Amino acid sequence: MKTTLLLRTRWLAFGAGLAAGLAALIAGCTSTPVPPPAVTEQAPTPATTPLVVTPTPGQLLVSNATTPRAYRRDAASHLYGKNKTRIYQGMMPPLLYAIGVLQIEVDGKGRVTSLNWMRAPKHAPEVIAEIERLARQAAPYPVPVRMGRVTYTDTWLWHKTGLFQLDTLTEGQL
Repeated sequence: MKTTLLLRTRWLAFGAGLAAGLAALIAGCTSTPVPPPAVTEQAPTPATTPLVVTPTPGQLLVSNATTPRAYRRDAASHLYGKNKTRIYQGMMPPLLYAIGVLQIEVDGKGRVTSLNWMRAPKHAPEVIAEIERLARQAAPYPVPVRMGRVTYTDTWLWHKTGLFQLDTLTEGQL
């Protein structure tokens, strides 16, 4: 009898403690929305600012990139500047017509010396030809003054309308 009474007392104490804990937890909740933290606007840094400058005839752009990955941003911005009407605005749709991974070699004067497909969209040979034409037509690229010459890789995201984005500067995908 004493054991049963002792067990009941312990269960009641446990239940009371549990109820008090839940009450404290619920009391900490609030239905008043917390304001978002203040966002301070920072000036873009040169590393994150795309280089979209159209040179005057006879003027060469210069890239101070020290790695192919850093040069890729300068080259992508250059390609966007040369193909403003061909860039897909906004987020790309979930199903793209073609995706290609192209390696472009640029010499010390910004000329394209070779194109090498890492992953060609073989189901769309017209896209392969168009990407190669756009890549060659964009020359001269920014001169890689710190590297002499550079081979960089970028992914072309191709929409069925013929508009595209480069993975380096993509706005994302839905």
